[in-house]
Amino acid sequence: MFCSLAVCTLLAACASPDPTYYTLQTMPGTQMPGLAGTVEVRRPGLAGYLDRSDIVLKSQSYKLSLNSQKQWAEPLGDMIGRVLTQDLSQRLPGKSVYTQSGAITADADMRVEVDIQAFDADGSGDVVLTAEVAIEGGITHHPLSTRHISLRAPLNGIGEASQVAAMSALLGTLSDQIATDISAASPNRTATAM
Repeated sequence: MFCSLAVCTLLAACASPDPTYYTLQTMPGTQMPGLAGTVEVRRPGLAGYLDRSDIVLKSQSYKLSLNSQKQWAEPLGDMIGRVLTQDLSQRLPGKSVYTQSGAITADADMRVEVDIQAFDADGSGDVVLTAEVAIEGGITHHPLSTRHISLRAPLNGIGEASQVAAMSALLGTLSDQIATDISAASPNRTATAM
């Protein structure tokens, strides 16, 4: 009896603690009023090294730093798509913005495609977001805007919470740029300006 109690206590002491889960947050931005229509945000493409449940703390000198106890609360590609959609909805209040993976299947006036090549901390203490962004017309898939975006944000503190906050801020900045591109390419822009 004493022996089995000691074994149970030892096993409980050796068990790894539950992981801490993190989620990206939406960030407020400048609204682009008077733009009606619909925008579909496609599920972002992710570099393979980012497509994991563990948070990539940093990548430098050919090496990734991970901590299996610090994880994303949902698949990173889905989370980025959800947060981008929420950020764009706030910035484009006249438009209906929805994700490709959601329940809405209506044809959109525009589609946003984002391919993320880097989204982690580098050796300088900054978080880096590098992405290709394309905006295309709805059914025709006619390219309206394509560009390379490279952004940096400093880490304000140490630890994963600081990194996730910087990543959220970078997604907000990315959303600002995408909203500006949507506004410039919107077919309803001249109609609402009259």
